[in-house]
Amino acid sequence: MDSRTDEIAPGLFRISTFVPEVAPPAGFTFNQFLVMADEPLLFHCGPRGLFPLVSAAVAKLVPLERLRWISFGHVEADECGSMNHWLAAAPRAQVVHGGTACMVSLNDLADRAPRALADGEVLDLGGKRMRWIDTPHVPHGWEAGVMFEESAGTLLCGDLFTHIGKGKALTDGDIVGPAAAAEEAFRATALTAATAPTIRKLAALKPSTLALMHGSSFGGDGGAALSALADFYAERVKAAA
Repeated sequence: MDSRTDEIAPGLFRISTFVPEVAPPAGFTFNQFLVMADEPLLFHCGPRGLFPLVSAAVAKLVPLERLRWISFGHVEADECGSMNHWLAAAPRAQVVHGGTACMVSLNDLADRAPRALADGEVLDLGGKRMRWIDTPHVPHGWEAGVMFEESAGTLLCGDLFTHIGKGKALTDGDIVGPAAAAEEAFRATALTAATAPTIRKLAALKPSTLALMHGSSFGGDGGAALSALADFYAERVKAAA
């Protein structure tokens, strides 16, 4: 395995590792995103086993000791399994997440105390502004959330739009169909009355780039893609009812 690095938006780099053993035969990508700024932020830590590969890729972009913030969508091994490895490698770094995650998990799990962000609070990195948005149970986990990079309109959307296989770093093609197929296979999303409305709130941001944790990132009308994803889940909730 190796980790590939691509700049998918100004100052925002996708570090992607393809693991063929996961979801065979197509395989699966695990993506982290480095936001370059005066205070660099890493979104998604990756599992512990990928830390040597991912950290080496990040170190080619910025010295690890310069990392200031570490975040992720929700508490799960592929999102934060290597969190404390990053904290050890970057002595100035602090985990930042929503209040629920800090209360129920991260105050205990993180080797250094995390910083809790309120829903809608902006973290100023110096050159980039990251807005934290609570998305409880979307796609799963009551502590789930996303980050929106305001200057370039990039939504760091975690497990939303997850799809299998090894694609391009950035696509302008269909990401809703592959996400629907992955949902049929994995059944990973919490289906509630709030699922589609929560996604529609993200669509209202009108992001120009969607940074996906699993699969190709998307460049184009992110609002339309999110609205279509919300429609898909609205139909699934309706069918389940």
